[in-house]
Amino acid sequence: MASEKNRIITIANQKGGVGKTTTAINLATALAAIGERVLIVDLDPQGNASTGLGIDRRDRKLSSYDLLMGSHGILETVVETAVPNLYIVPSTMDLLGFEMEIAQKSDRVFRLRRALQQDEALAFSYILVDCPPSFNLLTMNAMAAAHSVLVPLQCEFFALEGLSQLLETVGQIRQTVNPALDIQGIVLTMFDARNNLAQQVVHDVRSHLGEKVYHTLIPRNVRVSEAPSYGKPAILYDLKCAGSQAYLQLASEVIQRERQRKAA
Repeated sequence: MASEKNRIITIANQKGGVGKTTTAINLATALAAIGERVLIVDLDPQGNASTGLGIDRRDRKLSSYDLLMGSHGILETVVETAVPNLYIVPSTMDLLGFEMEIAQKSDRVFRLRRALQQDEALAFSYILVDCPPSFNLLTMNAMAAAHSVLVPLQCEFFALEGLSQLLETVGQIRQTVNPALDIQGIVLTMFDARNNLAQQVVHDVRSHLGEKVYHTLIPRNVRVSEAPSYGKPAILYDLKCAGSQAYLQLASEVIQRERQRKAA
């Protein structure tokens, strides 16, 4: 496992369009804003987290692919963002070939873990890993390397069905490659208070999973949706909008849970 001197959180959901990358970017920004030194590892070949933080594709000389292949370390692949204290290992389309290239390697699930066990990873108090919207070797690497998994869950009809599949996957990873893996929490996204179904989903998820569900609800918010096209986290794009305020609240919940965990 990675060192407990920092905290590695994988942000995962095999379903696309649930606000996973938006959560990674804005949670990381909020943690950085309160003085934490934060690294995002973009493991999605689409590279939305990298784009959403304003990292031009031409500036991605090295990427998470190089980190996974072991040819370069964190300090060589990391890129500074416009947010103080926030850094990213960007993604490139090279990641699409990763699975085929190392399919026969015995350590194929542990590539990211090995990279994040290097002393240079200790420069960051939080490392957030943004996964692709599928369960593949990249997501397995992320879960094998992490202390915990944070699950963004859209307030929609099939939410619980997808969640049960994801929790099953986490259980399998725990049994096979990472016994210490924990559920950091479930964050409910794209919440619309006017929608009765959304209210019902919140009720159902909370009654099934209790304290694992964060109190913060991330609302549907136009400003949050607009921000990536400007290469900015919503918190920088419009600090006062409801979405930005919700992510700041979520960050304080994450910190609070970490304090409780350390005190336990």
